Amino acid sequence: MLKRGSTIGILGGGQLGRMMAVAATQLGYRCIGYSPEGDNVAAEVCEDFFTNRWDDQAALAAFAARCDVVTWEFENVPVATARAFPSDKIFPDPKALETAQDRLNEKRFIEGLGGKPAAYAKIDSQSDLEAATDRLGAPGIVKTRRDGYDGKGQWRIMSGRDAAALKLPDVPAIYEGFVEFDAEFSVILVRAQDGEIRFWDSSRNVHESGVLAASYLPAGEAVEPQVERARKLAGQVADALGYVGVLTLEFFATHEGPIFNEMAPRVHNSGHWTIEGAATSQFENHIRAVAGLPLGDTRTTASAVDMRNIIGRDIEGAHAFLADADTHLHDYGKSEVREGRKMGHLTRLTRA
Repeated sequence: MLKRGSTIGILGGGQLGRMMAVAATQLGYRCIGYSPEGDNVAAEVCEDFFTNRWDDQAALAAFAARCDVVTWEFENVPVATARAFPSDKIFPDPKALETAQDRLNEKRFIEGLGGKPAAYAKIDSQSDLEAATDRLGAPGIVKTRRDGYDGKGQWRIMSGRDAAALKLPDVPAIYEGFVEFDAEFSVILVRAQDGEIRFWDSSRNVHESGVLAASYLPAGEAVEPQVERARKLAGQVADALGYVGVLTLEFFATHEGPIFNEMAPRVHNSGHWTIEGAATSQFENHIRAVAGLPLGDTRTTASAVDMRNIIGRDIEGAHAFLADADTHLHDYGKSEVREGRKMGHLTRLTRA
């Protein structure tokens, strides 16, 4: 177990790191962050913050020297950066980043464990895309294999004509066939250093313009019968990666059962409800896992939970929501307000 007063390093400076640092402080740890220049809102709650490039070896060495353990808060931390730390000092293992950062490799990895992703094809050229739409049909979606989130780096293809007209970016891509689904949901687990796994209840997730808008519990009859199968796959993923910390897999609930969408090797937006709605939040349990502490109870403590993201300028009137009973506001403190940007979230609880 990491001793009280030890320092946890967090790679990344966004809101997930901010909430992880708050949880770590509650458990008696100090946090320092590391991220290139940007709106690093985690810096406000960290004891210190390194603002350096991901490939700055001297800065990384200085950061490592001050950390007893290191983790990350988003999945686009370069693998080389994560591997700069000793294997017994960084959790999860960087191979989780390596797997999740390439959508093609991720899908092949899932298939190797018996999971079922949407039908897909590797895209390296315009002719690849046209062949993929002929074989898999349209509608579908083109995604860059690396980077991109919240709808970025994605293009909807509604017909062969769209495929022919799309000017592909000069990066490897993937085409995914359309999935007819009844609902979207996520499986969020925490895995300890000794291999123990605990799951939170799965939420039904609603996306708007590629961005998560809301998560609801209970998830409803379209989702709940499929959760056990999805959990089995998520547990296999965590074990195969020797994962330590919080891991998220997103799924489509379909008439054929759960279809894998994507994996996030980190705490997740659809788990923000756990701060007020679960016995132990995803952020606290992530810190517990990387620090070698016993895991906390993951049971839901309310009869219903409604978590909604606050997007763009809606943050300017967010305090008004607090007039509703049992509503909790989390303002991420971002200085730049822009359309489509996650500025905070609200969690409303219904008590039994």
